[in-house]
Amino acid sequence: MTARSELAAAHAPVAATRASATAFWALCQRDGWNLIRHELAAFLAQSLLQPLFYLFIFGRVLPEIGSGRGGYGTTLLPGVVALTLFVTALQNVALPLVIEFSFTKEIEDRLLAPLPGWLVAVQKVIFAGFRGIVAAVLVIPLAELILPGGAHLGAITWPGLVALFICGAVLGASVGLVLGTAVPAHRINVVFATVLTPLLFTGATFYPWQGLHSLRWFQVVSLCNPLTYVSEGLRGAMTAMPHLGTGWIVLGIAVSTLVFLGLGLRGFMGRAVD
Repeated sequence: MTARSELAAAHAPVAATRASATAFWALCQRDGWNLIRHELAAFLAQSLLQPLFYLFIFGRVLPEIGSGRGGYGTTLLPGVVALTLFVTALQNVALPLVIEFSFTKEIEDRLLAPLPGWLVAVQKVIFAGFRGIVAAVLVIPLAELILPGGAHLGAITWPGLVALFICGAVLGASVGLVLGTAVPAHRINVVFATVLTPLLFTGATFYPWQGLHSLRWFQVVSLCNPLTYVSEGLRGAMTAMPHLGTGWIVLGIAVSTLVFLGLGLRGFMGRAVD
């Protein structure tokens, strides 16, 4: 082997890494531009309509008519933020993947980019997570306008909040990656109905996990829901309320993310090869 060929071989991995990074960033730019130009209104409606009504009905109307505690909005807000963060990220991976694999075949264009196939899936997760974070952030000013007395964020812990936003978004997108690669297109509506409803009502969104001590069996069931750890983490970061232990929250989010992301990447590569 000549010196020139040895030098070229040594620089090949660096060139491949640079090409992958450039392609990855190009895909992110493409998705961002498409969101701003064509999907912004639909994204805001899809992400914010449900939390707006949760905050209004449960946090404003019920306390006003005497059917709920006056301070329930403080308990409710972290759960609604967690739900918005998690579900927005989940939906923005699962639904596009089902469409791209089954109908438009747009995923084939992405797989032709000069980067490994698994990195295409990671880009999907990251950008969907970004959407989830944007939606969750927008919930907070909505709560300030809707809830009696505002959002009551005096006890907020900013480092914990930022970390939970990032980790919760990635976890939600990882669950979406599993659904988007495992569910056939003609069954996606049924699966969403049977998955999202239990996810919503067992994820400590409308109640603090600590408050379930009299329903021990349901407290245990809630621990099987990855959304519970995001909700309880945000409850601890945004309020001074009792919440699930920090160690359990970190462990739950970490294990859930590793499991779902691993399954999702495996499913994505299986569909990509097919």
